[in-house]
Amino acid sequence: MTKNKHKHSGVWILAEQADGRVQRISYELLTRGRDLADKRGTDLTAMIFGNDINAEDLQELINCGADRVVTMEEAKLEHFLVEPYAACMLKIIEDYQPEIVIAGATSTGRTLMPYVAIKANAGLTADCTVLDIEEETGNLLQTRPAIGGNILATIKTPQHRPQMATVRPHSTKPAVKQDGRTGEIVRLKAPAKYLKSRINRVDFIPDESEHGLQDADVVVAVGRGIKKSENISLIKSLAKELDAAIGASRDVVDRGWLSYPYQVGLSGKTISPKLYLAVAISGAIQHLAGMQTSETIVAINSDPDAQIFNVADFGIVADVFQILPVLSERIKQARSE
Repeated sequence: MTKNKHKHSGVWILAEQADGRVQRISYELLTRGRDLADKRGTDLTAMIFGNDINAEDLQELINCGADRVVTMEEAKLEHFLVEPYAACMLKIIEDYQPEIVIAGATSTGRTLMPYVAIKANAGLTADCTVLDIEEETGNLLQTRPAIGGNILATIKTPQHRPQMATVRPHSTKPAVKQDGRTGEIVRLKAPAKYLKSRINRVDFIPDESEHGLQDADVVVAVGRGIKKSENISLIKSLAKELDAAIGASRDVVDRGWLSYPYQVGLSGKTISPKLYLAVAISGAIQHLAGMQTSETIVAINSDPDAQIFNVADFGIVADVFQILPVLSERIKQARSE
């Protein structure tokens, strides 16, 4: 099935739901999927598994870029379990033979996609930062950091279909509604034979250690150039004045100055705030992969050659210990006025 690539066509995304409502990652994937489908000259389909999924949300997937939505629904699919979800996904791959399937690097995507890729004898690249189409061959170009984030590797799977990839949540903007779009919605009932699972869902305990980082509009992030843990207080003061969440580079976390939930980057969180203020951060590839889609990036660093300035919209070359107190005070004055 997967080796005859000429039979496969179309770009598909794995949309996600919770309590029957389509989740934000689905719209982020529509942004990436629509770009790939247009370059490939093909259609874009969203597949989604669950139970009694909101009909308006399914239509919204069409409104935001999908040409077709295919659901498989049943009470046992309300919550994610890898075996029934994989069986349903493999059935869809067999019936529709997509050329490309992309998913979010969420707990669902990271568990389901490798499982399905093995079963389907397909190629999979995880945690991609860039997805593109190779003009000469139509192959999916899957770019991700490698060797500890020191290089960017572009991977292809030319002999196997579908080509599969996961991308980090918050690594691109959600697709927006386009007036006048129409498409097909196919709602399928999952056959009982696909619902068997050796795992039972017992409970769900949400992670409450996020510090608001992934959903914050403003983030003040700190790097090892802050020199020691005592100086983190300068960052906290600035973040307080900006009503911002605090982020950190891996070096800061490794040194124990801030804990892991604050970490931004390939091995931490991927975020896309309206304003990202990078303080004393050099800009390693693995860090840039976690924040480069921020709407506005402001960097403060004493090194004019720091990599962070390559992605910054505004750069300040200065001693952070001199500028941070002044900046905090000016912002405080502006807010009071």
